[in-house]
Amino acid sequence: MAQQNGGESRRLQTRMKREARAQHILDAALNLILRNGYDKTTIEDIAREAGVGKGTLYLHWTTRETLFSDLILREKIAMAEDIRQRLGSDPEGATLHSLLKHAALALLQRPLLKAVLLQDTVVFGKFIQREQNSAISTQVLTGFTNYLETLREQGLVRSDLTPHLLTSLFGSIFLGFFLAQPLLPDAMALSKEKLAELIAETGQRTLEPSDPAPSGALHIASQALTQYLDHSVGKAQEQLQVGAQAKSEEDQLLIHRPIRARGRKGGRSKLLKTTEQVAQARHLYADKTRSIQEICTVLGISRATFYRYLRETQKDEA
Repeated sequence: MAQQNGGESRRLQTRMKREARAQHILDAALNLILRNGYDKTTIEDIAREAGVGKGTLYLHWTTRETLFSDLILREKIAMAEDIRQRLGSDPEGATLHSLLKHAALALLQRPLLKAVLLQDTVVFGKFIQREQNSAISTQVLTGFTNYLETLREQGLVRSDLTPHLLTSLFGSIFLGFFLAQPLLPDAMALSKEKLAELIAETGQRTLEPSDPAPSGALHIASQALTQYLDHSVGKAQEQLQVGAQAKSEEDQLLIHRPIRARGRKGGRSKLLKTTEQVAQARHLYADKTRSIQEICTVLGISRATFYRYLRETQKDEA
């Protein structure tokens, strides 16, 4: 029993160390992408900034795209948690104008997500297009539309506007202020707090009715908002866990992979056996940001094996 407990303790420590290292690498990636932009940030740059080898970085992410996707997911989770805490201490936290205010304040603390929201191609290049159209972004938008429908049913927003128009106006108000700020003269610059207050006031005057809120409406709206935020966080965490689980399973396959036999009939066995491995090889080769040696390191194969696979694939496609 003691030996079993000791093994579990070591595995826990290994997982904690691995997670801490992953967060450190993500922090390094965050600094670089905000400084240089996505297109100019390479795997080598991130490894150097984090003080780790490229091989160590590849233990966590096999492509630059998956690393940045996880970085964005991490920031989304942190922002949702921040909004939830801010709303929890606000008596009117479930109202639309309160959500606008606290969402603005939370976003202003996260320049990476601000760049995502504003589709800043200087920071993200072409990567931003995939992020805006991702499945999780679509799911979050659907959840937010459902929350607005609850507000509409409870008389907390204008009933003459459809949920689609409410969502469109909400986004226009929120995005409009952020897009306008860089275009205004310095003399018209606003503090973060004042900007958030103006966004909230505009939302209140535009979207909310002038009559007092019905009794019990805020409680129902609060439940709907909590459900929406929980769902958003849950989806992001689920996607992160799926990626981590897939990487863990891949590591186990590499650890337990049998040594290639020499001198047997038919020569060495091919290592790219499954469709998943073939797909990964194609993706890495098409990425164009890695050398052949780096690709071989990720796949755990020799250069000769990779070139043989490449020739065979090109013959099949021809």
